[in-house]
Amino acid sequence: MASTGGSKSQPNRDKGDDAEMLGDYPIDVVLLATDLDATRDFYRDKIGLELLNENSNAVTFKCGSNHLAISKSTVGTADPQTQAAWRVKDLDAELDALRGRGVRIEDYDIPGLKTVDGIADIGFARMAWFIDPAKNCLGVMQLK
Repeated sequence: MASTGGSKSQPNRDKGDDAEMLGDYPIDVVLLATDLDATRDFYRDKIGLELLNENSNAVTFKCGSNHLAISKSTVGTADPQTQAAWRVKDLDAELDALRGRGVRIEDYDIPGLKTVDGIADIGFARMAWFIDPAKNCLGVMQLK
């Protein structure tokens, strides 16, 4: 039976092809910000990320084995959708810590998405969102 895709399918690789595929590597997230200083302070001081690199055009933070880069932009983000999400082991504890550092957790009551105390059940996970100073929407989720 032919595969129709899905999460268990493997990329087609020619026999003897030992070349790495992009799926073999970590991916870093790049967000935009018009006010790089405010966004740097938010991620460092309120979210608690370790600052790895900073220059006048970008800041980079450590997130597990990956990086979160914030790039200076003249227009910022125009998309209100979730830009990236962290997978955590204990969503409630993470949200308590974020709220304790002054991060506002969003509440939603729209068709297909309702939060209770900032948390939505999205089927495969419990998820919450916050908005950074650059208007990027970031998620925090605990897989079921």
